[in-house]
Amino acid sequence: MLKCPNCQSKDIGKIGINQFYCWNCFIELSLSKGVINTHQVEEDGTLSSLDDLFEENERRYLS
Repeated sequence: MLKCPNCQSKDIGKIGINQFYCWNCFIELSLSKGVINTHQVEEDGTLSSLDDLFEENERRYLS
């Protein structure tokens, strides 16, 4: 099960193919090659990467 690397919540909703949304801390997640990419949704709808806040091992998705 996918877990948010930011808040550790499992309250994750699917919004597209390999795209998810954390309902606990309100960030968007995408999954690519076993790595979770994190993004903040800005007021204008654009996405800002939050990947630099996490170590790569924290963003690994182990199914």
